[in-house]
Amino acid sequence: MSALPRLFRHLWLDAGDARRAIGPDAMQRLEVRVRDSERQHTGEICLCVEASLPLSYLWRHVRGAPIAAVVRERAVTLFGKLRVWDTELNNGVLIYLQLAEHRIEIVADRAVARTVGAAEWQRMVDEATPEFRTGRYAEGLERTIDAVNAVLRAAFPAVEAGGEGGERANQLPNQPVVR
Repeated sequence: MSALPRLFRHLWLDAGDARRAIGPDAMQRLEVRVRDSERQHTGEICLCVEASLPLSYLWRHVRGAPIAAVVRERAVTLFGKLRVWDTELNNGVLIYLQLAEHRIEIVADRAVARTVGAAEWQRMVDEATPEFRTGRYAEGLERTIDAVNAVLRAAFPAVEAGGEGGERANQLPNQPVVR
């Protein structure tokens, strides 16, 4: 896609468009799904839906960076801004949906990255991408939460050997962050 139509699409969309694209009922379902997932493991999942990229990121694309790399860079930046890296066990995962580009990125903290390879994350992204491209954003996010949940359950179960997994403090919001 040429830069001008992409620029207009990003300038046109805002957080209100992201909220409408997902819808309040779906937002509630996603929040519950994250909360229920986090009861099964010690990881933390953060969902972020961003309607459009900031102009500084679009400028990187205009200057030659592939849009996939720009979206990934934005996801990594939000991983830091939303403090997903700052969980007690370093096992936070950001699921980032870039609405204008119909792209998803998954960014995992250190402990998770040591147990899950890049190919597994890419498989999750590839499986959900068709839903995002056809505007079924909530369904794609639900699929991705379930896939991340399976990985976190296997690597970081809620019940540790020799003891009960007690109630933990929620370190990241369960409600999707909309930008």
